Amino acid sequence: MQKKERITITVRREVLRAAERQVRRGRARSVSAWVDAAMEQQARLEDLAALLAEMAAERGPTSKEAEKWARDVLGL
Repeated sequence: MQKKERITITVRREVLRAAERQVRRGRARSVSAWVDAAMEQQARLEDLAALLAEMAAERGPTSKEAEKWARDVLGL
């Protein structure tokens, strides 16, 4: 098991209610687990965005054909 740290956060009431709903529905073990997963997902998205920006800076803009192919492959 990975080491965990306790933190205190402030969130909007509606976000807390959404997390609590996910726990009640069995989609998360706890609000802490739900927040942990959300933070991990956000970090991955930001890392991916940085990588894509770096690639675009190195190689120039993506062609429309390549964008369409990627969207089709990813189901977007």
